[in-house]
Amino acid sequence: MDFNVKKLAADAGTFLSRAVQFTEEKLGQAEKTELDAHLENLLTKAESTKQWTEKIMKQTEVLLQPNPNARIEEFVYEKLDRKAPSRLNNQEQLSQYMIDAGSEFGPGTAYGNALIKCGETQKRIGGAHRELVQTGAINFLTPFRNFIEGDYKTISRERKLLQNKRLDLDAAKTRLKKAKVAEARASAEQELRITQSEFDRQAEITRLLLEGISSTHAHHLRCLNDFVEAQMTYFAQCYQYMLDLQKQLGSFPTTFASNNNQSALTTMQSVSPPSISASAPLPAASNSVVTSGFSELKAASGNRKARVLYDYDAANSSELSLLADEVICVYSVPGMDSDWLMGERGNQKGKVPITYLELLN
Repeated sequence: MDFNVKKLAADAGTFLSRAVQFTEEKLGQAEKTELDAHLENLLTKAESTKQWTEKIMKQTEVLLQPNPNARIEEFVYEKLDRKAPSRLNNQEQLSQYMIDAGSEFGPGTAYGNALIKCGETQKRIGGAHRELVQTGAINFLTPFRNFIEGDYKTISRERKLLQNKRLDLDAAKTRLKKAKVAEARASAEQELRITQSEFDRQAEITRLLLEGISSTHAHHLRCLNDFVEAQMTYFAQCYQYMLDLQKQLGSFPTTFASNNNQSALTTMQSVSPPSISASAPLPAASNSVVTSGFSELKAASGNRKARVLYDYDAANSSELSLLADEVICVYSVPGMDSDWLMGERGNQKGKVPITYLELLN
């Protein structure tokens, strides 16, 4: 009991001494021991690393999960060490709406079929996004969070201890200056030696921890590379899924394919993501060039060779079925719809949509 009372009294005395020293420093009434420049630079680097790590981590969470309510729920479940209930992401929810709408309008109709195909693609994109979220959480967010909640907490604790040791040292220096009698000076000198030794030891411990920030940067760099690779995979998958969808939509014998698809296909030409060199063929010319070429053909007599861009199944006996990459002869017939030409393959002939063709000569 006496030991506990003495310890509490000693702790109270130490706290009071530090408080007095801190207050006098703020008022300019006491000198302050400055840390060496190297240690100050390490402390600044650590604080900057902590602040930017938090900002990047929080914004990455927003990127991967835009819904703030969902983020809060996931945070709560994580703190409770429980698995959050599974929910559809934005792409998967859109997929469900599109598929349900397509089913109601009828899979046999052009619009209903297109909605279902779009919904299926959105579902695949949703699955890819789910993989991105999982990979990003494991390989990027978790290491960043471990630094904030682990290494930096240790650094903060040791930094606080260093601050206390510095206050003790400066308080001992102040008491030595105020000591008048020899006995008091001897006691103050002894206290100063002890506090100086404790301060130097704590400064070394803090310095060693802070020098580990460079290793933290190296680790975070590897995590950043992993995250970039995950994003690259995700966007490449999305690009390929959309190319496949564009090809499926283009197979519909409807006027919207002529009006809308060409500009989208032309835009996709300029995108060349990694690892997708063998994607579905795209038109080699811009919309204006293609339109001009076909207009000239319609205005002139004779025929031209054309490469088929996509498979096309004839809707009736007046049309000609096409296979992607084959070369056929095409020519115009007076009175024919502006979106169509006559096509010939050997002894076979029939109408073909111009949006499926690329003129060769």
